[in-house]
Amino acid sequence: MILTKLETFLTNSGLRNYLFVRLTTDTGLTGLGEASLEWQEKTVQTMIHEWVEDRILGEDPHNVKSIATNLIRDQYQGGATVMTAISSVEIAMWDILGKSQGKPVYELLGGKVRDHLPAYANGWYGKTRTAKEFALKACEVVERGYRAMKFDPFETAWQTMTSAEMDHAQNIVQAVRQEVGCQVDLMIEVHGRLSSDVAIEMAGRLEEYNPAWYEEPVPPLALDDLLTVKANINFPVAGGERLYTLEEFSRICRMGAIDVLQLDPSHCGGLWVSQQAADLAHQRQIMVSPHCSVGPVALCAALHFNWATPNVEIQENFSEYDVPWRTNYVKGWNPIENGNFTLSDQPGLGIELDEAICQVHPYRKASFPSLWDNKWIDEFTKKDTVE
Repeated sequence: MILTKLETFLTNSGLRNYLFVRLTTDTGLTGLGEASLEWQEKTVQTMIHEWVEDRILGEDPHNVKSIATNLIRDQYQGGATVMTAISSVEIAMWDILGKSQGKPVYELLGGKVRDHLPAYANGWYGKTRTAKEFALKACEVVERGYRAMKFDPFETAWQTMTSAEMDHAQNIVQAVRQEVGCQVDLMIEVHGRLSSDVAIEMAGRLEEYNPAWYEEPVPPLALDDLLTVKANINFPVAGGERLYTLEEFSRICRMGAIDVLQLDPSHCGGLWVSQQAADLAHQRQIMVSPHCSVGPVALCAALHFNWATPNVEIQENFSEYDVPWRTNYVKGWNPIENGNFTLSDQPGLGIELDEAICQVHPYRKASFPSLWDNKWIDEFTKKDTVE
C-alpha cells in the first residue's frame, strides 16, 4: 500500500478557518488530517503542497513513525507552520492504518486505558463583557452537563494590568464561581498575556475561587518565568500548547514548570510525538490535557490519543460553541454527550469529510484577529443581529 494523492480543503467557521487534509492510497483507502493554524491556513496549505506532498507520495503509510520522524528532521527551520503541516499528514496516515486493519486509531496507539473522558467547555463566553454576562453564560454551560469550563477574563492585557483591570478580571471569576458553585472546575486562561510579577499578583487575587489551573500565564517560551509563577502560587499551572518539539516538552517537564501539559497533536508533529511527550510528562507525574482550539478532525485525533494515554486528565471542547455547520464538515461522528466525550469503535478516526459542506463555507482572509487588539474583543463579544 502506497500513498498516491494528497488533497487539501480550506474552509471557514466564523472566527476561524479550517484546513483539512486527505490522503489516498493505491488501494483506495483514504485518511483525514487537519492543518488548521490560526492566521496561517493558506501558508500551511502552501507548505503542504510545496514541501510535504513530494516527500510522502509513494511512501507506505505503515511506516508512519519513520516518515514523520524524517519530516521533522528534514524541515530544518521549525515552528508552528511546518509542524502543523507534518501533523496533518501523520494523523491522516494513522487513519488509513486503522481502516486497513479494521481498528480504531486508539487501538493502534496501545489500546483503551479509560472508560470515561470528561470535557471542559471553551468558547462559551462569546458575546460577554460584564461579570454578570459571564455568570449567565456559565450557568448555561453547566446546564449542558459540563463540570469544567475555561475562560479568559483579561480582555487585551499585555504584560501589565492596572488595578481597575485586575478588579474587572477578578469580578468575572468571582461571578462565575458564585453562579456555578464549588463542584465545577474553572480553568483560567491567560493566553500568555502577563509578566511573571503581574501573573503572580493576579493569581493571589484569584486563589480564593479555587481555579483548577492557571493556563499560560506568561509568554509561551518564557519557561523560567513560568517556573517562577508556579513556585509562587497555590494552584496548578498549565501550559505547552505553543511548544512544538520533543526537546521543548522535555525541558518544560524536566524544569517542573507546569502541573498540566497541554500539547497539541495537530501542531507538534502528530500522534506519535504526542505519545512520546506524554511519556516525558508521566515520568515527572505531570498530567496531560491536550489543547485543541480548531476543527473536528483535530479534535477527533486528540480524542483517540486521549483514550490511549494514561496520564490524560480532561479534554478541551469547542465543538458546542462553534458555528452551527461545524459538525457537518465530517460524517460519522458526534463526540460530546452531557459534558463527556463518547468513544468511537469505528475503524481509523471514524469520520469522513463532506466536501460539499466545505465548498459552501469558503475561506475568509484574516478572519481571526489578534488577541491583543480591541478588534478581537469586538468580534468575539458582539451581539447577534438576530436574536
